[in-house]
Amino acid sequence: MPATRKRRTSVPPIEPLAFSPTPTRPLRAKLRRLAAATRIEPHSHPWAQVAMSATGVIRMQAGRNTYLVPPTRALWIPPGVEHVVTVVEDAEIRTLYVHPSARFLGAEGETPFQRWPECRVLEVSPLLRELVAHLDTAPGSGSADEREACLAALILDELRRAAPVRLGIALPDDKRLRQLCEAVLEAPARWSTLEQWSREVGASPRTLARLFRSELGTSFVQWRQQVLLSHAVTLAARKLPMATIAAELGYASASAFTAMVRRTLGAPPTQFFA
Repeated sequence: MPATRKRRTSVPPIEPLAFSPTPTRPLRAKLRRLAAATRIEPHSHPWAQVAMSATGVIRMQAGRNTYLVPPTRALWIPPGVEHVVTVVEDAEIRTLYVHPSARFLGAEGETPFQRWPECRVLEVSPLLRELVAHLDTAPGSGSADEREACLAALILDELRRAAPVRLGIALPDDKRLRQLCEAVLEAPARWSTLEQWSREVGASPRTLARLFRSELGTSFVQWRQQVLLSHAVTLAARKLPMATIAAELGYASASAFTAMVRRTLGAPPTQFFA
């Protein structure tokens, strides 16, 4: 029996222009606390954004991809990319806005925009988390003071050092396949086969398999594995044991889940979810 979904509440973004980054203040921070099932309406910015969750899990949809972002991860979104935020769990969302003039320390003038021309999931180190937590989140204009300038430089340096994570779930345009993908994202362990999931949308498994190939360039099994890995990251952020994570995702044992992670990522879960 499918789980009852909590009704979503849509809210607009908080006056992004009040937090506009400038050449004299290239990094701006914003804080927002939202309840689960809240959806921030589609929007974009002329500057880049780093989305983080200090507590709770958020889902970011940017372009044709969706990303689950727990406190151990951050999402870089380039300028002009429309995105939607859905709060999966009650969350404290910390957003960084990055001006095009921002440069990495000691990187020969390299910019975040050169390094990440597309959306990218990054690991959040304990130092990065603390630095962001101490950045001023008050709206308004003006230049950065000495303390904020130092924090901003260190944050950019930590972002430069952050390891990229191969997470990101492609979403299709086809209405039937999109409905199925959204259902899997909501509860990936509900069913394990395409035949079972096909009943959710009233299309044949053969038709859906063809759509996965033509729209997303992958199989259902491979696509669902990416969903499971994204959910595993959110569970690992709660410090749950590997056996519990495996069970939550529908695996009969921790070893079976470990084998899937090794096949998909070429590394054991202990390394990937560290």
